[in-house]
Amino acid sequence: MPAAGVREVTAIMSPEEPVPRVLVVDDDREIRERLSRFLSAHGLVVSEAADGREMAAQLQREAVDLVVLDVMLPGSDGLTLCRQLRAQSSVPIILLTALEGESDRIVGLELGADDYVTKPFSPRELLARVRAQLRRAAMPSTAGGSPAAPSIFRFAGWSLDLARRTLVSPDGILVVLTSSEFDLLAVFAENPQRALGREQLLAFLHGRDASQFDRSIDVHVSRLRRKIEADPQRPELIKTIRNEGYFFSPRVEADGGAPA
Repeated sequence: MPAAGVREVTAIMSPEEPVPRVLVVDDDREIRERLSRFLSAHGLVVSEAADGREMAAQLQREAVDLVVLDVMLPGSDGLTLCRQLRAQSSVPIILLTALEGESDRIVGLELGADDYVTKPFSPRELLARVRAQLRRAAMPSTAGGSPAAPSIFRFAGWSLDLARRTLVSPDGILVVLTSSEFDLLAVFAENPQRALGREQLLAFLHGRDASQFDRSIDVHVSRLRRKIEADPQRPELIKTIRNEGYFFSPRVEADGGAPA
């Protein structure tokens, strides 16, 4: 069950489905209104909040499919709100950060944000990021499989269901993943026992310039390890290969049948 104010995204830009709802949280009224007008003009339903209290009220009032969250907010800052929201939900979160605020971007990713945009930014850039996150949340898999492709992967006692976008532990516990974490794990499960460079992972995930955003992959891998590794400091499932990238080591079975 999604948390209050958050709903599952089932499809994007389909006339049969509800229009995606985006919540913009920024204390700068001019930025809020400009983004609201721009995103609304491009087919999204947009609500606004100036701080954490207004954000909580909006989430109680209506379900949203994505949150655009400014880091520098009065009261509880955006990083605190990101952590609180992520503890309740896997709704995609895009942070708005200052150009010089690299530490905020890295901390934000560590806390569970899916993406970030640095100020000043083009509304078109933000729109592209929003659409990418909404597509990612709606798709059963991001690795480009066909309708006949396996929908369930099993490895080391874990079960990853691409259709339901769920991960179940060897103990039968449902583990909550962010959209980015789920998609990254799906890429690893579909490409086991082979070295994957950061550039390849960014390409699989429909990401961006690897030279600029390498560390975002590292942060998502670190978060994923904390959720699936017995000892995240000595990972056995997702191994680091120096100067190459990452290696998903377990034997993977697809749909309970042939190994992937």
